[in-house]
Amino acid sequence: MTTGITEGKEELKALLKRLRSERKDQLTAAQQHHKVLSGLRRKVKKALAEGPQTVPVLAAAVEASTDEVLWHLAAMRAYGLVAEDEQDGDYFKYRLVDDKKKGR
Repeated sequence: MTTGITEGKEELKALLKRLRSERKDQLTAAQQHHKVLSGLRRKVKKALAEGPQTVPVLAAAVEASTDEVLWHLAAMRAYGLVAEDEQDGDYFKYRLVDDKKKGR
């Protein structure tokens, strides 16, 4: 019975190796995309560390489109990392949420 398990593990390893080889380009593209998104999110957080800002101001500060910035803010808001602050004209300002206030 041990032989069957060992053979199964070897088959799985071979299959995974083949899949990685076949999908190398897709994997590389996904890793690059994640790197870009992570970098943009870090820039947004750094800009917000200076104080509450509107989406257009943030977009200019991080050199990204307002759509991209809004997408990141929505995700960060869903995870409790940012919150809406006061309204500035037609736009709400966003601010970083203090970790101490979140109980962390």
